[in-house]
Amino acid sequence: MTRSFHQIPCGDETLSATIDVGTRSTGILMVSGGNEIKSGAHGGMSKLAQKLAEQGISVMRYDRRGVGESSGENNEFLSSKDDIIAASAYFRKLLPEIDKIIAFGNCDAATALALYASETRLDGLILANPWIIESQDSGDAEPTAPTSSAIRSRYWERLKNPRTLVDLLKGNIDLKKLLSGLKKASRKDKVSSLAISVREALTASEIPIKILAAKRDTTALAFLAAWKNSDFQTVRQKDNIQIDILDSASHSFADDKAKLWLEHKLIAALTAT
Repeated sequence: MTRSFHQIPCGDETLSATIDVGTRSTGILMVSGGNEIKSGAHGGMSKLAQKLAEQGISVMRYDRRGVGESSGENNEFLSSKDDIIAASAYFRKLLPEIDKIIAFGNCDAATALALYASETRLDGLILANPWIIESQDSGDAEPTAPTSSAIRSRYWERLKNPRTLVDLLKGNIDLKKLLSGLKKASRKDKVSSLAISVREALTASEIPIKILAAKRDTTALAFLAAWKNSDFQTVRQKDNIQIDILDSASHSFADDKAKLWLEHKLIAALTAT
């Protein structure tokens, strides 16, 4: 494995990037979610890149403008289209022996890839736990409240625990709060405008798309609720889109089981052709 470091022009700014060179004709562009730097939390993405390169897969990672070692202002994931285009174009130019570039992103990086893939030359997408949650008040800086699907999952986990019944009988559970929570859990989540935008982008796309979801993760729960909604029926019926679900609450696939599952899914998708 050979790892090199690069500076990529993106408008008037510069993206800091890392490339691990493999031997296969398919490479992966890893797009960071949130404000995470290209190495990932505790070097997770760096270690994953090394694992993939050991399988002969070339890997490119980069910091979005305004994040990590890249210059510019951080305007969040909805402004990252030019970053994705610049990074993928550089990757292809630097390694012309690569026939296909598959992009991978988690959380809002997955959402950005879904929204903007049609304007790049990407040959496929792997989208993990796509972010489709919108704040109830766009001017509110407070964290977005849990979705009804997330609340239902939380209560279901509690109800499966025998200790919950014991606590209920002993009066250790606030019935008023319990009833309030159950009322919220019974509500049907409204499909957000961001989810609709993702749906439209996925519907229009003809490249291979793999969706990965940790089914007990709050972000994944919101996406899966939308996925099962009638609004996503056309997406579910598309032959080029597949979804795999892991019984995990790890948003970033951080525990050993989830980490290995993610690694195997990526390798399988990238070595299929």
